[in-house]
Amino acid sequence: MLNKIKRFIVSEHLLRADALYLVALSGGADSVALLLCLKELGYRVEAVHCNFHLRGEESQRDEAFCQELCQREGVPFHRAHFDTYAYSELHKVSIEMAARELRYTYFYQLKEALGADGICVGHHKEDSVETILINLVRGTGLNGLLGIRPRKNDIIRPLLCVTRQEIEDYLRQHSVSFVTDSTNLVDDVVRNKLRLNILPQLAEINPSVTDAVLTTASHLSAVDAIVQEALKGALEKAVSFVGPMSKKNQMGLISPISHPFKLDLSVVRSFASPSYLLFHVLKPLGFTSSQITEMASHLDGQTGQLWTSSTYELTHDRDFFLVSPIETEEPRTLLIPETGRYVYDDSLAVRLTERSLSPSLTPSFSKDCNVADLDAASIRFPLTLRRAEEGDRFVPLGMRGSQLVSDFLTNLKRNRFEKRSQLVLLDATGTLLWVAGLRINDHFKLTSRTTSCLRIELLS
Repeated sequence: MLNKIKRFIVSEHLLRADALYLVALSGGADSVALLLCLKELGYRVEAVHCNFHLRGEESQRDEAFCQELCQREGVPFHRAHFDTYAYSELHKVSIEMAARELRYTYFYQLKEALGADGICVGHHKEDSVETILINLVRGTGLNGLLGIRPRKNDIIRPLLCVTRQEIEDYLRQHSVSFVTDSTNLVDDVVRNKLRLNILPQLAEINPSVTDAVLTTASHLSAVDAIVQEALKGALEKAVSFVGPMSKKNQMGLISPISHPFKLDLSVVRSFASPSYLLFHVLKPLGFTSSQITEMASHLDGQTGQLWTSSTYELTHDRDFFLVSPIETEEPRTLLIPETGRYVYDDSLAVRLTERSLSPSLTPSFSKDCNVADLDAASIRFPLTLRRAEEGDRFVPLGMRGSQLVSDFLTNLKRNRFEKRSQLVLLDATGTLLWVAGLRINDHFKLTSRTTSCLRIELLS
């Protein structure tokens, strides 16, 4: 078994010979074997034990066993005590989830404090099979059928190449004892029901059921690699991020919202499975499976539909799905008392300068969409820069009658997010001077009678 683990560590690039690793030690067979195997293979390890105080005297017994084992083996021992019930009550999570959150938070903190390279846990082949079956029963995508991965970020699983029986044989050959968690012997949770009831019945059909399931998972891993490559190619074509202000200028939009992006629906439609592509992109953003199914059926639907997750919004805008983070802060309002330079937010500043003009000459003005040249004589300070609001009206340059800003933006085919983030500039009387980056109010344009020009610039 030791040679099998050694080859597995090398083939999966799990551990470095010169690094320190923490071993999650519960006292059970898996964690005890993991600690001893890594120590025997020459890795530098330290043990970490969590006492959740969930099983009375058994919890104290497990901690004492782990401490004695580490003293006997000369392995540094770390422990933490948790009031798991209080944590569960406070955070409104299950006892199982509370224990998991407490355990891994402590592991990560200790890893950083000790400068360790990773945290090793004792999952073995049957654990991976149980995870696959749990996901299958609950309903899952391809990723849920791949089993437990040998490494995920800082969590490392060197025993995934061996069975529970091999682990117990190893401990028996080395005359090493271990403790048994009595809760694992009761079929009151899904994993225990599978372990105690379902897997033994499947073994009657196929004694090699563990290897059979893992072989299928291995085949699916190869399929997943092909799918991931296809997804990567499709996403390179489909996804485009709405970047900094300089990129937004091409659309005449100045927005304080950061990192929205769009999905080209022509690419989504041409993908072998449009719904799978959408699921891959949108599931991590908190959108539900039913929402994504609805989106997939809406690829040729009406523009304007909106879906929301807890952190993102998605709207259909002609040939694109537009995705934007939900704003958690109130939109800013900037009061500008006089000429000068003012900061609106981290990505936008405003500069106002005034210059004299000769009334006898035809005035010249900038054609940059982020610059507005206005007749200073008719403007009253202080000015206000804010988001466009319902009911805002102005007379667009070149027109005679007033128009709602919302209608003006609709005529320009601006989408829901662009409309919501559009900035406008008003003077002290509440008169709208400029739909920022798009159009000034005709009443404030430069004419042959203008003697003073107020230039307003939006700066990234």
